[in-house]
Amino acid sequence: MLKRFAAVVAVTAGILGFVAVGSSVAAPAAVMGGGSGLVVNDELLCSLTTIGHDNSGRLVGLTAGHCGEVGAQVVSEANPDSGVVGQFVVSNPALDYAVIQFDPAKVTPVNSVGGVTITEIGAPATFPQIACKEGRTTGNTCGIVYGDLLQSHETWTQACVIEGDSGAPMVVGTTLVAMVNAYLAAPCIGPEIGTTLSAIVNDMNANGGPGAGFQPV
Repeated sequence: MLKRFAAVVAVTAGILGFVAVGSSVAAPAAVMGGGSGLVVNDELLCSLTTIGHDNSGRLVGLTAGHCGEVGAQVVSEANPDSGVVGQFVVSNPALDYAVIQFDPAKVTPVNSVGGVTITEIGAPATFPQIACKEGRTTGNTCGIVYGDLLQSHETWTQACVIEGDSGAPMVVGTTLVAMVNAYLAAPCIGPEIGTTLSAIVNDMNANGGPGAGFQPV
């Protein structure tokens, strides 16, 4: 059974920093990059794939499409006091990716989170390469690449993923090759399945909207 997953979280407005208590000092900008945790609409936890700019100069990032619909609000899990830092502006169910437009006044984009650094976007990984991911739930895990077993826009790996890792970046070295979208049968046992970044980039460029011409920081 294929399972697409986002972790459910119960939070209050105070935890997320929507309520200011006795202070007018502006919250520091949230530091965000591929692997950062996202709180979507106060209810779902997912992972950021990457962050950068599109050809219109917007600060945008990617995550799994099943994490939210257009209009969904995003808070940084690590920096909740920054409040709402972005909003879903594209959600594509066919390729299961979403584009988040971030407020540049509230976000400091970085190319390295945990054990993953992203310097470029590359072609899909192939067997028997080793790919690694950085997710907000299971952190940095690696596994052998099986390739595209069913659909040309997918990459299957043996990296451990569970709920909340949706959207996590999958890299070979420092090259971003895919995002985490699902696992087959059982978490950390069944293969991880993700959409290739080349398919996502091609789709964003073809549509010409937010995310078109995307370049990671």
